[in-house]
Amino acid sequence: MLTGGGSLGAIHVGMLEALYEREITPDLIVGTSVGAINGAYIASRPQTKQTAEGLGDVWRGLRRANVFPVDFVAGLMGFTGRTEHFVPSRALRRLLRSQIEFSDLTAASIPLYIVATDARTGEELLLDRGNAVEAILASAAIPGVFPPVSWNGRMLIDGGVSNYAPISHALDLGADTIYVLTSGTACGLAELPRGAIPMYLHSSSFVVTSRLMVELKHVQDRAKFVVLPPPCPLRVAPHDFSQAATLISASYQNAAGFLDGLDPVAVAPLPLHLTRTGGPHPV
Repeated sequence: MLTGGGSLGAIHVGMLEALYEREITPDLIVGTSVGAINGAYIASRPQTKQTAEGLGDVWRGLRRANVFPVDFVAGLMGFTGRTEHFVPSRALRRLLRSQIEFSDLTAASIPLYIVATDARTGEELLLDRGNAVEAILASAAIPGVFPPVSWNGRMLIDGGVSNYAPISHALDLGADTIYVLTSGTACGLAELPRGAIPMYLHSSSFVVTSRLMVELKHVQDRAKFVVLPPPCPLRVAPHDFSQAATLISASYQNAAGFLDGLDPVAVAPLPLHLTRTGGPHPV
């Protein structure tokens, strides 16, 4: 299960490398927002460490313009209320088309489930069939930033709005061991992010991480949960794509050490929180 988190989704890559290296592979993938993007990439390919490394190559080549391109006209129209977004989605759509190797969700190599939110009602939707790129784009459509995505008469936005960490869906789908790949929170920042979009992403990460920990406590008796620890202190903001290589390296080291010390029989202890002061691999 892969959570949301903006550019901090690079953290998933290091975790995936550590998992595949130990021949821990998924029977199904549930993802939301950037977790849906990463999940779709690995569901396009063999479940090997080489696939995770290929995803890492994509992340290391990303810059903010590949996802959040500056568009004066779109920004002005959003500011004046003529549209509901500031950033056009064409760059992200182009990126997804170049990296996702199936056109329909049903064609994924392993079952793939994508979480999105109905923009009109707030209803949480689990997508498992239909146009793959549009489904993933909907799951990653940050409200106010990207435009909603039309889907079967609905207008869909970021799955993180309704469910940042879709644990309940993994349980409902029959999973009895759930590996939770979080992207963490931009903790330990020297100063607050500048700009509306960076500040929105940063503050939202606190809300969704808190919800994850509350939900884990309520369902911890229903399955074995392995929550891979993200790096912390984490001083990379969720809009900064320039630090992907550092995030991947630190995440891999954290995840590898955690997995090597994990009792394969016992239920992994749930963390008290996902952000903390101090830690072996600050970024």
